[in-house]
Amino acid sequence: MVNSNGNAPKSTGPKFIGSEIYRQSSYGDYHPLRVPRVSTVMDLARALGWLDPGQYINSPRAKPVALYSYHTPEYVAALAAAEADQAVSDDVRHRHGLGTHMNPIFAEMYRRPATSAGAAMLAGELLKDGGVIYTPAGGTHHGFPDRAGGFCYLNDPVLAIQSLQRNGARRVAYVDIDAHHPDGVEHAFAQDPDVLMISIHEENRWPRTGALSDRGAGQVFNLPVPAGTHDDDMARIQDELILPRVAAFKPDAIVLQCGSDALLEDPQSRLALSNTAHWSIVAALRSLADRYLVLGGGGYNPWSVGRCWTGVWATLAGQDIPDHLPPAGQDVLRGLEWQGQRRVKVPPEHWLTTLRDAYRPGPPSDAIKTRLRNLSERSRVWL
Repeated sequence: MVNSNGNAPKSTGPKFIGSEIYRQSSYGDYHPLRVPRVSTVMDLARALGWLDPGQYINSPRAKPVALYSYHTPEYVAALAAAEADQAVSDDVRHRHGLGTHMNPIFAEMYRRPATSAGAAMLAGELLKDGGVIYTPAGGTHHGFPDRAGGFCYLNDPVLAIQSLQRNGARRVAYVDIDAHHPDGVEHAFAQDPDVLMISIHEENRWPRTGALSDRGAGQVFNLPVPAGTHDDDMARIQDELILPRVAAFKPDAIVLQCGSDALLEDPQSRLALSNTAHWSIVAALRSLADRYLVLGGGGYNPWSVGRCWTGVWATLAGQDIPDHLPPAGQDVLRGLEWQGQRRVKVPPEHWLTTLRDAYRPGPPSDAIKTRLRNLSERSRVWL
């Protein structure tokens, strides 16, 4: 895998893989993924002087044969044909989940996910000798080998883990803090003892998988959390589950899926995290493996996802996050639109002038305490 300039540069410092394909690319006027996300992070990071040309890699588009390591040739062909024809048959819709309300037909429905898949696989190659890579377009964790699911046409986290394994990472830890359970990733690796999977997701939220009792032959730790889970809860989860489990696993590589739909402002969950909770996990995991890949994921409020993911890059790149954004940064946020959203007619001023949310504390959750104890007792089997 090489980038679009025809080479595969070595990663000497944190690298950001992006693409212009995400600008103005939309799943449709009424779909949750009609909002700008990756382009906002690129624009905001550049406006703040945080993304030098030497740090940026233009993502390649994965070739169909490269996708066959997880996806079936029949599905990849059906996805490409759906983009070309801008239509699918009833048989394709039923068999592959394409052309549905959740996974609609749109202009870049093959090229866009193939680009994020290309970034994920390139990242695995670039991290062969260690390093840190951020690809905010990644994190499409609901894709299955023969079927789209949950806005995800291809499963780039799976493809990233496979690429890391091909490039010498014997043990890979996958941590997912999206509001939704990564059912496609668990499908791929639940039986693999060399992949640790930790998922923190809202209970009773689609796809309604990821039960606390899930085991598999590998190391699977699912923690469904209740609505209203806040920063104090996540700090406890970080200290009692994520960090000790990853450290005990001694991974060669870590993949963090950093979906921002668990933030309070997001319309697709009932969780109450701030972006500072995300950044804390991003920072804390960095020292636990030589190879570190951070992906995006869910996120459906253009201001909260743009602010969160830009702060993820600041955390990885060692940039100080100002209390108040300079005019160039504010201009990026003031230029965003959320068409079709009735609940937010005028964004609050702090969405436009800051990156960092206020810390969101709360009372301890008895449910989370009990579930952490359950997972801790189970983990002794593997130690």
